[in-house]
Amino acid sequence: MSGRPAYQRILLKLSGEIFAGDSGFSQSRSAVALGETVASISAAGVRVGVVIGGGNILRGAGMSADAGVGRAVGDTMGMRATVINALAFCEQLRALGLDARVLSALAIPQVCETHTRAGALEHLERGRVVIFAGGTGHPFLTTDTAAGLRAAEIGADLLVKATKVDGVYDGDPQSNPDAQRYDRIDYDDVLERRLGVMDATSIVICRDNKIPICVMDMMAKDAKALHEMVVDGRGAGTMIDGGSHD
Repeated sequence: MSGRPAYQRILLKLSGEIFAGDSGFSQSRSAVALGETVASISAAGVRVGVVIGGGNILRGAGMSADAGVGRAVGDTMGMRATVINALAFCEQLRALGLDARVLSALAIPQVCETHTRAGALEHLERGRVVIFAGGTGHPFLTTDTAAGLRAAEIGADLLVKATKVDGVYDGDPQSNPDAQRYDRIDYDDVLERRLGVMDATSIVICRDNKIPICVMDMMAKDAKALHEMVVDGRGAGTMIDGGSHD
């Protein structure tokens, strides 16, 4: 493909499970493949922001249910887990020759930069990959919500959510072999049908800011699909946007 990439600025939402190896935390094949793909799309001129979850290490809701920790404290612990994953992914990208920075919504100045919108935009303008850690910095909100918020803040023209399935279905494809996959679907349809692909808050933020969401499988074998979709404009996964779809 010659000329400009299909998308100029993206926000990539990764679950913590992308780092889950046999021990629960490692540079898994999926994480390595995604790092290489991020390097390739960055080299094509795409500005990339990344939000990473921390579920491979700790989930705030799980701590509240299983360990008797208050939800606010559990979520704060979970936000710190995302910083660990962000630092690991940043080092992986740097090893591939990328200039990457971690910006945390929780102030941890000895470890990484504290998030500001102005700082994030400056890094992106300089061609750096920005990894947003610490969720939103507030309990009771997920990293999906953080992804929608950061996508709006940086003016992303696409939010990509990496999952373990190849798009959005009208049911659980793992338990229902007859579940139908959508190629495109409207934001409001996702909300009304409670399809659960992302938090409702994130869907609303993207809808109100006209940011399309692509839900796609980006585990190790399919990570290259991200490059094909973002740079070459080839369809992959399910696109959630404001169009009218059958």
